[in-house]
Amino acid sequence: MGKFYESIPPNLIKWIEAQQMFWVATAPLSGNGHVNVSPKGLRGSLHVVDENQVWYEDMTGSGSEAAAHLREPGNGRITLMFSAFDSTPRILRLFGQGTVHEFGTPEYEERLPQGVRRPGSRSAIVVDIHKVGTSCGFGVPLYDFIAHRPMLLDFAAMLESRDREVETANGNTSADAGSPPPTSDKGLKAYWRKENMKSIDGLPALTSAPVSSVTPIHAPPDGSWGKKDKDKSMAASTSVKQEQVAMKSAGIAGSGLNNQEVMRLVLAFSMGLAVAAVYVQLAGVVC
Repeated sequence: MGKFYESIPPNLIKWIEAQQMFWVATAPLSGNGHVNVSPKGLRGSLHVVDENQVWYEDMTGSGSEAAAHLREPGNGRITLMFSAFDSTPRILRLFGQGTVHEFGTPEYEERLPQGVRRPGSRSAIVVDIHKVGTSCGFGVPLYDFIAHRPMLLDFAAMLESRDREVETANGNTSADAGSPPPTSDKGLKAYWRKENMKSIDGLPALTSAPVSSVTPIHAPPDGSWGKKDKDKSMAASTSVKQEQVAMKSAGIAGSGLNNQEVMRLVLAFSMGLAVAAVYVQLAGVVC
């Protein structure tokens, strides 16, 4: 049985913060516009302000649908969904109105200064919640969490480094006033201009970040991205795959038997058949 609340129940705030991922759903006002649902990962990107407000660090992606829908006049609708993949089943939805604060704005800098900003961070999306819904989640399968992928942060860090290299070569700093500093045609801001200016329905998405006078500078690696974390993530994934292959090759997944035990059973069975065959032959001779 589903339940609805006017705010986040206090006992569920820690549960929300413990989830490894969530989904964001938005849509344009047009009846033939595209409804968008995006998965969001990266531990610590979601922040619960209180029972009626959350915000999350919106990372660079191949599109910018949420920002476009939230900025559409008369729109602003957004739903965040969380689902339990282990322990007690549960689905939780946060219904609200969203506000986009782009990279380089005072509202963004207040929440994500250089010391905490991650590579590729393009906006802070604030959600004012007017309804919360919970449901059973019985149909959601059980999954084991392995690790967050570092690829997005690694890719964005590379793009940002290109912008900083061009700025340094031209003798500019992010503190300079006036016109935006020069950027690389293969940097982060160039990517924003190419991929994140409009939604697939043509609605304006990012407007100020691509031309901001602030150069993207992120916090140093904290273990959630970089070569070390990439190696750890790949090792964990490889280990799981190897275990699955080993179980399948043994043909006894879930039986608790290893390969040596299987070989012993096969040899014992074969010897039993051989002894039985000899006995039958001897018995026939005696008769």
